[in-house]
Amino acid sequence: MLAFLGKAFALREFTLFVIIILCSVVLSFFTPHFLTGANISTTAIGLAADGIIAVGMTVALVLGGFDLSVGSVMALSGVVAGSLYLSGVNIWLAAFVALVFGMLCGLINGYFIGHVGLNPFITTLGMMSIARGASYVLTQGSPLSLPGIARSFKFIGGGRILGFPVMVLIYVLIVIIMDFALRRSTALRQVFYVGSNEKAASLSGINVSKVKTGVFFLTGTLAAITGILTLSRFTVAAPNAGMSAEMRAIAACVIGGASLSGGEGTIIGSALGVILLALVNNALILLNVSVYWQDLITGMILISAVLLDFFTHRSSFLHK
Repeated sequence: MLAFLGKAFALREFTLFVIIILCSVVLSFFTPHFLTGANISTTAIGLAADGIIAVGMTVALVLGGFDLSVGSVMALSGVVAGSLYLSGVNIWLAAFVALVFGMLCGLINGYFIGHVGLNPFITTLGMMSIARGASYVLTQGSPLSLPGIARSFKFIGGGRILGFPVMVLIYVLIVIIMDFALRRSTALRQVFYVGSNEKAASLSGINVSKVKTGVFFLTGTLAAITGILTLSRFTVAAPNAGMSAEMRAIAACVIGGASLSGGEGTIIGSALGVILLALVNNALILLNVSVYWQDLITGMILISAVLLDFFTHRSSFLHK
């Protein structure tokens, strides 16, 4: 069974890769600037933020849940770091505190979902409102500009190594580590078992509550890392950062082969889904399509991906 799933995922990922190549070739004819170095670099940096969020979302979907709070936790982490910096705290210490805040948000989600037994939708929706509201309260609704920020901090979000954006390299490193861990780590393999059949996993001795708590701790941590990297890139702490990031992440993951019914998904597949969505959005920008149409099209892609997932895994949905 696992061998069959492995082949299926490999086929899905290969198909996505081919689609991305074909889309790139077609779009290069309609938008001359599409394949320029500057555009590719900008697109890669932009997708890195959504990509890191999608890594955590992939694991949450494999578990059979999702985290709607990641975009808001991303914003809150940036705002916490920015507020502390403006009050005189060293930016690296401020970033560490912001990371802890993100971890705490994830831990709270995980506790209520894993130990109390609350629904992930309601729990993370509540955390989404709390984190977003806290971001607006701390900033009074206005972005915080961070003058004189250390060059070493700006480097992680806006620097380059051998011509490659550091933020993209960080994303690639996270993808490699998490893809290996999700495939090989005994602890993370348990996420598949819980997502496939929670009762059977519990009867086999897996601590389901601990697994659930760990997954949402991971999504909160990665959201915080994304917020810190975004702050480093723009040197502005915006309370509206990460808007709809959770929707884009879910869309990318489902396009990449993750199932909303749980038990299926790969980090590489989700990364390819992120790239495909980024290509579509970038093409719309180059074609001067309104940002409102961009959101509409992203929403349509999400619904299409969810419908495809539903009809592909109809029996799993009906039995959960």
